[in-house]
Amino acid sequence: MENTTYLHSYCHLRKDNVLLNEEILQIGEHRSMNEFLKAIYNYLQLDYPKFFKMDELCKLAFITTELVLKDFPLQEFSEGETAIILANASSTLETDIKYQESIKDEQNYFPSPAVFVYTLPNITIGEITIRHKLKGENTFFVMEEYDIRFMYQYVNLLLQNNSAEMALAGWVEYGSESYEAFIYLVGKDKKGLSIEHNQQNIDRLYNS
Repeated sequence: MENTTYLHSYCHLRKDNVLLNEEILQIGEHRSMNEFLKAIYNYLQLDYPKFFKMDELCKLAFITTELVLKDFPLQEFSEGETAIILANASSTLETDIKYQESIKDEQNYFPSPAVFVYTLPNITIGEITIRHKLKGENTFFVMEEYDIRFMYQYVNLLLQNNSAEMALAGWVEYGSESYEAFIYLVGKDKKGLSIEHNQQNIDRLYNS
C-alpha cells in the first residue's frame, strides 16, 4: 500500500496573475513578462543579481519557485534530498531563436556564449539547484502539453522509493505570445497546505 504524500505549497503564474496557495497576489499590470517578473522579484525583496542574466524561461521558473518556497526554506524543512521535475512544450525555443540570430549573418558572425548557455532546458533546473543548494534528482521533460498523470506518477515514484524526501514539480512554458508556470512542493509529511498529493488535486489546482 502506498504511503500518502502531501502538497505543501504551490504557485500558478500567468500574465499579470499570481495565484499562491489559493490566494491571489496583487502585483499589478505590466507590459511584458520581464517587467512582471521584476515586480515580483522586488515584492519578494530578493538580492540575487544573477537573476537579471538569465533567459526568460529561467526567470519564469526561478521566480515561481521563489514564491513556492517563500515560507518553506528547503534547508530547514527537508532532512533529505529534494528532487526537481519540470516540463514544458517548447523547450528553449525562444532562446534558440535568439542564438540563431547571433550566428546567421556570415558578415557579422558573433555567437553569444551568454545566450548559448541557456539553449538547454536543464539549465533552468540548474539555476534553481544552485540558488537553493539542492543535490537531488532532476529532470526536465518536453511534452506536447502538461501531462498531469505522468508527472504525478513520476514524482510520487521518487518519493515512494525514497529517492527524494521532497520534490519541486510542475510546468513552465514560455513563448513570445504567452507564458505560464505551475510549480508545487510535495513531500512525505503534513506541512503547509497539507493537500493530499494525487492526480485529482493537482488537476484541480492547475485548472482553478
